[in-house]
Amino acid sequence: MTISNNDFYYIQNILRKQVGIVLGMDKLYLVDSRLTTLAQQRGLTSLQELLFQLRTQSSPSLYQDVVDAMLINETRFFRDEPFFETLKTTILPKILVQRAKQRTLSIWAAACSSGQEPYTVAIILKEYFPQLRDWHVRLIASDISSTMLARARKGCYTPFEVNRGLPDFLRNKYFQRCGQEWQIKPEICQMVEFKEINLTDTWPLLPSIDVLLLRNVLIYLDDFNKKMILNKVERLLNPNGYLFGGASETRFNRLNEQFKIVQLGAVVGYQVQ
Repeated sequence: MTISNNDFYYIQNILRKQVGIVLGMDKLYLVDSRLTTLAQQRGLTSLQELLFQLRTQSSPSLYQDVVDAMLINETRFFRDEPFFETLKTTILPKILVQRAKQRTLSIWAAACSSGQEPYTVAIILKEYFPQLRDWHVRLIASDISSTMLARARKGCYTPFEVNRGLPDFLRNKYFQRCGQEWQIKPEICQMVEFKEINLTDTWPLLPSIDVLLLRNVLIYLDDFNKKMILNKVERLLNPNGYLFGGASETRFNRLNEQFKIVQLGAVVGYQVQ
């Protein structure tokens, strides 16, 4: 371990100020490992040299690289399969009935990392809801990391990534080989709008949302930022729109009393009361 407690507190403070992420002392090893790797990638001799540059240079790109290195980018296709099965069989059919007159549908996958979650939603829409061809559908995906967004827009994944949760028949139908990787076909890529959004900062203009996926995001933030984000979500959701968090996350209605729990099979969702 090459990082001191004081250095850890310094990085901890940067992450809290920049993106609202709170790291406990149990993540000291993670900071040490990831920033040591970042130092090597930037051609520096040590983690200490990276920390010295952070403290003495006003470099937005360096700050962004540090934030990117420390973000938790765990994702995969059809992550939490019961959720996506319920999205297909219960949630989307309910919303399509409610939105039948308007013939509009808006979905936002926040903190999308390298894009597997929004592409999973796009594949579900394409495969199981052909009637949406005549609808105005917006599928928005956002992340704070420009690096992750660039990778998501490209839509190229390793064999390991496409074999984690993605059924073979969907892989064969909606992906094509690109060298050693798998490339999502343009018909799916074009369904997703990628935006760089810091959830703890000012949000750009967004449409009213029918389904908001905020899964495994708020668990990394402090209560102040959790409540601030949920207050914004409350104003953004369509009437009868749904908010979804991760399976193990704290109940959102404890952070914002305007949300009520909606049980959809094995899945817990939230709607504004």
